[in-house]
Amino acid sequence: MLVDLTQYLWILWLALVVLFIVIEVLTLEFTFLMIAAGSLIGGLGSNLLGWPWYVQIALAAAIAGLLIFTIRPVLLMNLEKGADPAKSNVEALYELGGFVTASFTKGIGEVKLDNGETWTARIGDGAAPSTMPVGKRISVLAIEGAIAVVVLEKTHPSTTKPRATTQPPRKEEK
Repeated sequence: MLVDLTQYLWILWLALVVLFIVIEVLTLEFTFLMIAAGSLIGGLGSNLLGWPWYVQIALAAAIAGLLIFTIRPVLLMNLEKGADPAKSNVEALYELGGFVTASFTKGIGEVKLDNGETWTARIGDGAAPSTMPVGKRISVLAIEGAIAVVVLEKTHPSTTKPRATTQPPRKEEK
């Protein structure tokens, strides 16, 4: 006697739902949650209604796809709505001001940023090293590994506002 394995498909659907939920807990991006919901509603639901296995698979895939393209973007948008808007790490350094602390030779020099960090710097935008004397104000254009790419800080008298910065070191007289 052969056993009809399709009568046990509900166990497979239930196991898939649990597996997808476990993966979702590890990833937290709502993709596997949508697949789990599609498996639960489409797969397990149609199995309990007695529909054939190929209809169960098609319905589970269709519902999961529909949920991924309709519900998931709304969930992600609401999740990111309360996110901290403060920049951190390298992102916080972009457009940060500072001043030149060591003259640039062969395009490489040293700058001290307004947050107090000292960085090795490279001149961006093809500016000549002679335009970057010690004490000149700069702005961070990019970070490439451990090197800050800097440009001269653009100042417009009508739009500048005072900011709290550290002063460049004074030159000692010999």
